[in-house]
Amino acid sequence: MHSVLVSGAYGFFGRRICQALAAEPRIRLLVAGRDPGKAQALAAALGLPAAQALALDARAATLAQQFTQAGVHTVIHTAGPFQGQDYAVARAAMAAGAHYIDLADGRDFVAGIAQLDAAARARGVLVCSGASSLPALSSAVVDHLLPRFGRLDAIAHGISSGARSPGLATLRGIFGYGGKPFERWVDGRWQSTFGWLDLQAYRFPPPVGLRLLGSCDVPDVALFAARYPGVKSVRFHAGFASAPGHLVVWLLAQLVRLGLLRSMAGFAPALHALSEVLQPLVSDKGGMYVSLRGEDPAGAPLQLVWHLVATHNHGPQIPCGAAIALARKLACGGPLEPGARPCMGLLTLHEYLAELASFDVWEIAP
Repeated sequence: MHSVLVSGAYGFFGRRICQALAAEPRIRLLVAGRDPGKAQALAAALGLPAAQALALDARAATLAQQFTQAGVHTVIHTAGPFQGQDYAVARAAMAAGAHYIDLADGRDFVAGIAQLDAAARARGVLVCSGASSLPALSSAVVDHLLPRFGRLDAIAHGISSGARSPGLATLRGIFGYGGKPFERWVDGRWQSTFGWLDLQAYRFPPPVGLRLLGSCDVPDVALFAARYPGVKSVRFHAGFASAPGHLVVWLLAQLVRLGLLRSMAGFAPALHALSEVLQPLVSDKGGMYVSLRGEDPAGAPLQLVWHLVATHNHGPQIPCGAAIALARKLACGGPLEPGARPCMGLLTLHEYLAELASFDVWEIAP
């Protein structure tokens, strides 16, 4: 049996990953978190023995020993926010001889994981960061469509959530850069923009419809220019199901940009609580798009737009697909080269979408 430990198991994304892996016969699932009561409750709900619920603090100095004692083969780290975190959990996993996967959305965190490459190769383990919608799914889409291009000039992609708000830790992370400058690759050079500004409207296919989106500082804007040589622009925008809610976020970002507010992060608890109350009144539909522009092999202009649509609040399942698919691969001895890197090129688009097949999530391919 391949032992998979999920850190932050009872959290927003951790619980969904555990629900999928608990039914995998090749995996012995360990649910872990700082609150032993919540870990035990989740294990019971999943029909797991009580011994497979662990009290674990990801900041503990004895973390590597705990992984070793538990016989862990793979660690899935879901406990964000990752903005500002170090690589202590990844280092502890490597020290225990275990693979490491995280759902990080922090640009610097995901891009910086490569600094552990030599150590991961020496231990013969896979260490990957960003096993989520970005950059795992987004890069899988680009890789899938890329053979249809003779030259790729621009990548524009975005996500609009449904009514179900992400966890508080995620909100704190993404609000932390609201109104603050960051660099993105546009027109062949690095240019500054501001988090959650650059407001635009994007029309997703039915039943999602028109949504407001703002610019976000995500791993893709740092990674794609290097992964796809020759591309001149990489833009990413995200938004919420509620237009008034998105405009509140936009306004807070403006206040930060103007120096009237230090940070948006302090508003995350209140906005998270409000979104929970208003959830029944907001659309349960969300979407993702990836637009590629360039030339076909014959030199004619070509633009391809790929969409993923989710209904019935199944959108939060999408970021979980990569970690689940990678855990299954590792459990069956799938060919994954040791080393530390962002989660790109490890899963095909088909492998990723296969993990979403049982949910109300569907692809609209060009």
